[in-house]
Amino acid sequence: MTVISDAPAFLGQFARHPLATGAVLPSGSALARDITAAVPRTGQPLVVELGPGTGAFTRTIQQRLAGRGQHLAVELNPSFAAALSRRHPAVRVIRADAATLDRVLADRHLPAADVVVSGLPWAAFGAGRQLAVLDAVLRTLRPSGAFTTFAYRHALATRPARRFRRLLTGAFEEVTVGRTVWSNLPPALVYHCRRPVAR
Repeated sequence: MTVISDAPAFLGQFARHPLATGAVLPSGSALARDITAAVPRTGQPLVVELGPGTGAFTRTIQQRLAGRGQHLAVELNPSFAAALSRRHPAVRVIRADAATLDRVLADRHLPAADVVVSGLPWAAFGAGRQLAVLDAVLRTLRPSGAFTTFAYRHALATRPARRFRRLLTGAFEEVTVGRTVWSNLPPALVYHCRRPVAR
């Protein structure tokens, strides 16, 4: 099972960079199915994955794309980025800060993203960091595009998590909260966001 096999690498990176990694274990397959549900099964979409880590969501995105479109993974951690490139050669892995996502796409002459899937630890970010990354997402997402990210159930009442939820509701016309995935460690839920508000 991927979560178990990736656990040592994830724990090691968490110990070295706890705020950047944000979790002690990679996400499970049930959460991966929920967070990637917006990836279309038809057409040639551009799917951007932020903070893929060890690739807990990457494999499911690749399965949904089935060789279509483009899959860009933006990962700041060099160890995770290198491992992800080896494991998923069909994915274009870019080592960069998620807050520079608009420049990442522009430098590669890529169009606006159809879907952005985020595995970033939003509750570990300060207010400025949350806003900077979310603004970069909004600048690169199509008007009809979708943004999905997750939150750990136990952290929903914390100030950073509540602040991020307010940012989402102000940035998108539609924010739907998915079911709690109790089988994930720790339990988590997905925010499904559509129709970014023009700024």
